[in-house]
Amino acid sequence: MRKKNQSSFSSKYWLLILSVVCIVLMGLSLVTDKVNGPLRAVANYTIVPMQKGINTVGVWMSDLTKNLDTLKELQAENDALKSEINDLSMKINLLQLDKEELTRLRELYQLDEYYSDYEMIGARVTSNDSGNWFRSFVIDKGKNDGIKVDMNVLAQGGLVGIVTEVGPNWARVRSIIDDASNVSALVLATSDTCIVNGDLTLMQDGKIRFEQLPNNNTEIKSGEPIVTSHISNKYVQGILIGYINEIHVDANNLTRSGYIIPAVDFQHLQEVLIITSTKADLLEE
Repeated sequence: MRKKNQSSFSSKYWLLILSVVCIVLMGLSLVTDKVNGPLRAVANYTIVPMQKGINTVGVWMSDLTKNLDTLKELQAENDALKSEINDLSMKINLLQLDKEELTRLRELYQLDEYYSDYEMIGARVTSNDSGNWFRSFVIDKGKNDGIKVDMNVLAQGGLVGIVTEVGPNWARVRSIIDDASNVSALVLATSDTCIVNGDLTLMQDGKIRFEQLPNNNTEIKSGEPIVTSHISNKYVQGILIGYINEIHVDANNLTRSGYIIPAVDFQHLQEVLIITSTKADLLEE
């Protein structure tokens, strides 16, 4: 308790001394302004430098305060600009997405015009089963929209696959690159038929395989289009599958086989068209 009292007394004592010194200095400053002689000379060496130092410190503190206020204003402006830049970046990204979607929708519209013999409905891809390739995926149209099993699915100028399962407002599509897929196809230039088989491992090179093409006198070159054939039991006729990339004669010397570059990008499917009549429906008609 004694130490605490001493400390309190000491603080008050020093405060009193400092106050007295300040008052004295202020008085001397007033006096020296009116008096010449030794006292003024002493003041010039003691009080005046102290006053200048105090003034300098005061000016520095004032400038520092102004600089801090300016810094706060600049920080606020910087934060506002960052927020504005983020908003603009988001708007630019949304505009870019809208532009890309518009491009895809135009492609679908052109595809719909190209295959105008078939009635179609558009749908969005909502999920992909697995991996980077759309070998099996779900769309946002189903029974309520008139979708049925075995309806053909198109995108990006060519055949995607076929509907294998349907719910009230969704449907599952198996694409032609799936291992379980096989499509009866036709070389457009020669009308020779073949079978296009899905093989997911080949898609790493961007290809699918065709086989059982007759080895006859017809000359077939790389780049020839292959479409769905009239003898397919599930796929409607004349839908572009892809373009021949390689062709060679099989060991039996009776058939040819090779690889096709698909017309569809099976890594970036977002919107598709569904032909709203199955092959069976069309045959009945």
